[in-house]
Amino acid sequence: MIFAAGMGTRLKPITDSLPKALVPVAGQPILEHLIKKLKRAGFTQIVINVHHFADMIIDFLNRNNNFGIDIYISDERDCLLDTGGGIKHAAKFLQGNEPFLVHNVDIVSNADLNDIYEKHCAENAFATLLASERKTTRCLLFNTDNKLCGWQNKLTNELKWCNLQSAYSNCTAYAFGGIHVISSEIFNCFDNYPEIFSIIDFYLSHAQKKDIRAYVPQQLRLIDIGKQETLLQAENEYFDLL
Repeated sequence: MIFAAGMGTRLKPITDSLPKALVPVAGQPILEHLIKKLKRAGFTQIVINVHHFADMIIDFLNRNNNFGIDIYISDERDCLLDTGGGIKHAAKFLQGNEPFLVHNVDIVSNADLNDIYEKHCAENAFATLLASERKTTRCLLFNTDNKLCGWQNKLTNELKWCNLQSAYSNCTAYAFGGIHVISSEIFNCFDNYPEIFSIIDFYLSHAQKKDIRAYVPQQLRLIDIGKQETLLQAENEYFDLL
């Protein structure tokens, strides 16, 4: 699943007339780069959620014949559902026996998508989150077994622990990389959740009972191109990330 529904407010004024997913990097829309990367990794079915300038994204996919793979649209034009709500809304496309990968459209990286998927399957985890020591103000905290145990806002020193025992464990703070692999079991946990909610909040509330772990690759290079300065960085470095 590609998260492409966001308003792209950090990229204004570009996104006043263009969805974030179609902002060009190195001559191609970022959505096109990501679809091609997923194809190279062996993914044959993709769900894309849409909201902001949704028709432009759908028209772009139609003009390119969905890049030769099966692409399904999860329509959020009526209401932007946040990350957890977006996954719940796309359940009819994602439910099955296999885990599924979720990728933010504005993340450009050299991450090996096959490796994170295979690692998730080998460990039979509930969710596996790409994580790194990238500089960020909001971090996820993982224990020595790389299992999720909390969240921290470094600016305000706010802390959220998944359980009381976590507060006394030796945790490492990582930045979440906007890429995760999730067991289809997750849809059994959504019944009491509202239409709109954050997947990170969901992970934090379930980490005590579910195996939610970090995937921390060596020599990861990742750029969040959701803002002007990093978009320029990606333009200069994109081909080094391939």
